[in-house]
Amino acid sequence: MPSALNCHVPHFSAAMTGGVDFSLSAYLGKKIVLYFYPKDNTPGCTTESIAFRDIHTELLAKNTVIFGISRDSLRSHEGFKAKLSLPFELITDPDEQLCLLFNVMKMKNMYGKQVRGIERSTFVIDEAGKLVKEWRGVKVPDHAQAVLDFVSQSK
Repeated sequence: MPSALNCHVPHFSAAMTGGVDFSLSAYLGKKIVLYFYPKDNTPGCTTESIAFRDIHTELLAKNTVIFGISRDSLRSHEGFKAKLSLPFELITDPDEQLCLLFNVMKMKNMYGKQVRGIERSTFVIDEAGKLVKEWRGVKVPDHAQAVLDFVSQSK
């Protein structure tokens, strides 16, 4: 678990849209933004993904790649990505390995019931593979801009 800032994130790989697997080591030399979200095709997750879509070109200009992660299936991700015209890939984590690695699974209240789910969270990994920023319990409005501001300021 990358439990502290400036710690190296352990190598991991996972299935993602686009027909290839994500591998952390494949992106060394670039900043990596990983945003964890609860579920495809829900209002907050749709709004958040659109916000990241809209700043994607600016992120690329800052040597930054972005990936969304949820427990949804690859099939669900492919549909969500196509529906929103997302220019970046979505990583599937059905067995919660990445969710556990980044400690984003929380008990949440849904319609008066306790359910276990993903706490909306975003992480920035630097070019050397170190965790340099995290946002937990993310509120969607203005979050994508805060991420862009952070990667713009970091070296």
